[in-house]
Amino acid sequence: MLYALDVFGTFVFAVSGAFRALKHELDLLGMMVLATATGIGGGIIRDLLLGAARPAAFRNETYLLACLAGGLAVFFAARKIAPRWDCVMAADAVGLSVFAAIGAEEAASSGFGALGIVMMAAITATGGGLIRDVLVREIPVVLKTDFYATAALAGGACLVASRAAGFSVRFQILSAALTAFVLRVAAMRYGISLPRVRRLAHSPSRLTMIRKGAHDAGKAERDEKGRLDPLSGRPPRFGSERTRG
Repeated sequence: MLYALDVFGTFVFAVSGAFRALKHELDLLGMMVLATATGIGGGIIRDLLLGAARPAAFRNETYLLACLAGGLAVFFAARKIAPRWDCVMAADAVGLSVFAAIGAEEAASSGFGALGIVMMAAITATGGGLIRDVLVREIPVVLKTDFYATAALAGGACLVASRAAGFSVRFQILSAALTAFVLRVAAMRYGISLPRVRRLAHSPSRLTMIRKGAHDAGKAERDEKGRLDPLSGRPPRFGSERTRG
């Protein structure tokens, strides 16, 4: 059951990556690249951090096929999928929760500490999206607006707590996945988000721009004065009325 949900989550993540390619009007290859990066990127990062010689996505081709299927689905049926975007986002929440739970459990099984388990849950769930956004030169969504990584972190924390309480591995995974899923769906339903940092009115970068602008204006004024006649204060006139023409 968990494996089926994992493959399903990979497919849904690939669909979201393909739609980002659609937004930037990439070709078919570009769409496949973004779909694949989004679908398996987080899992590959997780496996490499856990010391796996071969990431699971390359040992089991089902994950790659799920990514290709997601990309092709958007390429040929984007107009039919877009009106059902709420369903896609709900499925995406399922993928997020499963990825977070699997990442946390893999880290726990490898002997990671509590913080490592929580971080691995977030990396597994959001790594593909981070790669996707970097490839199209956008600020990663998980760092700006969506209550996405936070839900994954909460899922990882839930697994740590249930593990410390002595619950079975099955219960740990289910509780972590359910926690991440409920938080993500609640965030989408009620518009929950973390507080955002607002730019300062007199931030260092803004003051630097103001000083540079004032310096450039002063330099232009000095250059203009240097071109004026020192006696008349007007631009110099070359020749006279008699010698012209």
